[in-house]
Formats: sequence, structure tokens, C-alpha cells
Amino acid sequence: PFTRAIAAVEPEAFVKDVLIKTLGAREIVVGFNHRFGRAARGDARLLESLAGTLGFEAHIVPAFTMDGVAVSSSEIRGALQRGDLPAAARLLGRPYSIRGEVVRGAGRGRTLGFPTANVKTERPLGLPVGVYVCQIGVRAVRYQAVVNVGVRPTFGENELAVEAHLLDFVGDLYNERVTLTFLRRLREERKFPSVDELREQIALDVAAARQSS
Repeated sequence: PFTRAIAAVEPEAFVKDVLIKTLGAREIVVGFNHRFGRAARGDARLLESLAGTLGFEAHIVPAFTMDGVAVSSSEIRGALQRGDLPAAARLLGRPYSIRGEVVRGAGRGRTLGFPTANVKTERPLGLPVGVYVCQIGVRAVRYQAVVNVGVRPTFGENELAVEAHLLDFVGDLYNERVTLTFLRRLREERKFPSVDELREQIALDVAAARQSS
């Protein structure tokens, strides 16, 4: 296992004693910006210099760029945190998606005329609060959906929730495992003066989601 003791090993010793002597590595492949060893002092250039003296082959994977930007997890996280789903999809090579389980909520969506599935995601979304157009996979069928990621300020709540209204779906989804695929961000979440105004806005969101299908 990777321990603090291993993390404290100088990069030269890490390659020689851990990778070569202990693991018997003959070829080592790393990304162009890979760092290793104590204080992350080791890099791809050092690895290449050690290859000749220690008798292994070093393969450095160059940066993959799109629109002049190196594709990396940091760039992807940044796009998601900005709510820039088209940019995230370009970097990922697919739309951003996440799995979760449908759990019971307060049932307000049904009283508004737009029943929702409350989804407990398997990891933090990494998206800003707001209203999104999504596709939701349920039992191998995909539905267009409007998803609110937020705290429901119109009702005075402050706990983050993920609520999905599936278009043209009738049924019970409790305890179902679903996949949310985020396509675009419609708007910010906001507090409405009345429930009627919230209902009117949801209707507009649904219409926008239909146009995106």
C-alpha cells in the first residue's frame, strides 16, 4: 500500500528501490506532468535521466490538447464548476454523467404539478447550483429531464438536493438506480415571490428541455 513513509522517499530512491528493485519494473509510463517522490520533486525529465542508469525504459505521454488547452482533470473540474457543460463534454469526450439512487423527498414537486425524483448521487456533483437539462437512464430507458441542483430557497430550505422531473414518465422510481447525464445549464436557482411564479418558471424550464431533445 502507498503510505506516508513511501511518500517521503526521495524520487531517485523511489524509482530505484520501489519501482525497480521491489516491483521489478522494466518499462514505466507516465504523463508529461507527472510528479513523484518527496515533495513531488520527481518529474518526467528526472525519470528519463534515471532510465539509462538503472536499465529501464521510460515512456512519457505528451499532453493531449483541444482548442489549445491541455486536457486534464483540473480543466474538466473547472468546466464543471463553472457550469460549462459543453466544454466539459468536449474534454471528456462525452457528456458528464453521474449515478445515484432515488430516495424519498418532501413530495412538493407533485403538488406543483411536476413530480420529481430526489436523487442521492454516489459522489458530489461538482456543479454549481442551478437548473439543468439532463437525460436520465432508468431501467435501460432514457428520459429527457429538468434537474434542479440546489437548496429550494422558495421553501426556505438550505440543504443541497438533486431533484429531477422526468418528461413523459409515469411511475414510481423509489430505490431505483439511475444515471443522470447533464447536457446544459438552463439558469441559476433563485427564490420566487410565490409558489405560482415558481410553477410558471418550471413550465418554461420543461419547454426548454423539450426543445433540447
